[in-house]
Amino acid sequence: MPLPEPHKRHLRKLGHHLKPVVIVGQSGVTEAVLAEIDASLLHHELIKLRINAAQREQRADMAKLICERLAAQAVHAIGHTVLIFRRNPDRPRIVLPSIRKAQPHRRD
Repeated sequence: MPLPEPHKRHLRKLGHHLKPVVIVGQSGVTEAVLAEIDASLLHHELIKLRINAAQREQRADMAKLICERLAAQAVHAIGHTVLIFRRNPDRPRIVLPSIRKAQPHRRD
């Protein structure tokens, strides 16, 4: 299920100051890289990755593959940096804001 826009905004704000914890290098998305990202997501829930692929399409494909394999969601991508999120089912750390449904405007 994709994240609603208010949750993405909140996560982008939380992730702004983060440094990349995993760097995907020339070898690409290997099992070792996936294991490291998985462990980081389990501990932090929200992490930044640096993907060192030359082409934009390659970076997007790698980010999509990582998210699919680890059941995570890409929150934001700019340049070589991708912010991804996955809720820890046992010990959630990040509190997402509640989404209020728009109330119809009343005319009195």
